[in-house]
Amino acid sequence: MSTKTSRLLAFDLGAESGRAVLGTLRDGKLSLEEKHRFANPNGKINGTLQWNLLQQWEELKTGLRKAADAVRGNGLDAIGVDTWGVDFGLLGEDGGILGNPLMYRDASTDGIMERVFAKVSREKIYQITGLQFIQFNTLFQLFALAEKKSSQLAAARTLLFMPDLFNFLFSGQKKTELSVVSTSQIYDPRAKIWAVDLLDQLSIPRRILPEIVASGTVLGPLLPAIREECNAGSPLVIAPGCHDTASAVAAVPASTGKNWCYISSGTWSLVGVELDQPIINAKAQQYNYTNEMGVAGKVRFLKNLAGLWLVQECRRDFIRQGHEHSYAELTQMAGQAAAFGPLVDPNHALFLLPGNCIAKLDQFYKETGQRQPATRGEYIRSCLESLALAYRRTLEGLEDILGKKIEVIHIVGGGTQNELLSQMTANASGRPVLAGPVEATAIGNILVQAMAIGAVANLDELRQIVRASFEVKRYEPMDTKQWDKAYERYRELTKS
Repeated sequence: MSTKTSRLLAFDLGAESGRAVLGTLRDGKLSLEEKHRFANPNGKINGTLQWNLLQQWEELKTGLRKAADAVRGNGLDAIGVDTWGVDFGLLGEDGGILGNPLMYRDASTDGIMERVFAKVSREKIYQITGLQFIQFNTLFQLFALAEKKSSQLAAARTLLFMPDLFNFLFSGQKKTELSVVSTSQIYDPRAKIWAVDLLDQLSIPRRILPEIVASGTVLGPLLPAIREECNAGSPLVIAPGCHDTASAVAAVPASTGKNWCYISSGTWSLVGVELDQPIINAKAQQYNYTNEMGVAGKVRFLKNLAGLWLVQECRRDFIRQGHEHSYAELTQMAGQAAAFGPLVDPNHALFLLPGNCIAKLDQFYKETGQRQPATRGEYIRSCLESLALAYRRTLEGLEDILGKKIEVIHIVGGGTQNELLSQMTANASGRPVLAGPVEATAIGNILVQAMAIGAVANLDELRQIVRASFEVKRYEPMDTKQWDKAYERYRELTKS
């Protein structure tokens, strides 16, 4: 472990906000300072939901400027960007960006999977990619562009996933990082190469595929123009775990000796285990589990669940109705509501696109013969209890595939602030839950940068630093028999 003080800046773009978080690593402990927070904007243009690339880029530069000011006299050692997977930008022959990238919740991929499967079978795609089928995966986004003969795709020479695109703007390097590549469904995790034959069969041009680099790759120094504009010195630009979950999982404060799983909890919940090799077989496909790559060559074997998305969508509906509540207030209201009311399937296709969440929930309750909640607190409790039960079902699937019992659940990320959900997860699963750290994604991003510059030796040392630096709260299971009854009802409601 290096004794030198390192100052590293993580840009973390989440579904609701982005942050610039400055990490100072000194004597085996990491401290964090949020230097800039901003809304992560998106919007519709000509009926399509798009990233607001120019505004987001200006916010990142503002964050860099503020962090550089804060360490004046010492300097930043490195910077790196993470955000969610699957979305991408396209560059032309001259390196120019060909328009705003589409957001994955855009409706352009509605019905797309069936059209892809008519050309290449579901079984063959899974055997190549080992990835969970979700309609917004990069494969399906690209096929939608190819199908409509997109002029952008025709002009494109390089595809960069969103964190790679921002790292390119900082460094000038057209490279893509492994963890975010592995979310695309155009990567073969066994051969460790792009799935080019799959692209050929779907008439998607392979010329757009850039070089893949490992998590923790130094891309190069900050471009001179950005150094001057932001008065930022000469930090290295590093590709951390560019997929936000890869960074979050790297920061899980687990130690060896127990069989553990993680839940990276936020707008999405990613529930999984860390493995040395991918699992691609009929049982994994039946359960629709995914093999994504992680830091230090690990495999994140997991399932994506719609996490706190329903709570966020309910809150937006409540605000439109004139009832503005913080998330803490909504959680308190849910805690006061009656337990084990109506349940919902968080991953139902009904809830994928934004808007009209309460009406969609009411539709689900009606179609499944359940009563409609009477209060705002009951709606939120329904979403939280259902999510905890979805965790249990996913956990049981993991155990069936792995053939072993999972003893403890680590929850990391912003969702750990919802103590009610953490306790519900322990109750529903019948296992202890260790919740924290809250800022796992930024922590993982920063400490992977530290690995890249030699300040941290390996993943074990990284996690040792996390345990030494941040608090973790333990939740023991309670009322498990009542949760067992609720689980049987949940399984019946969601068996299709």
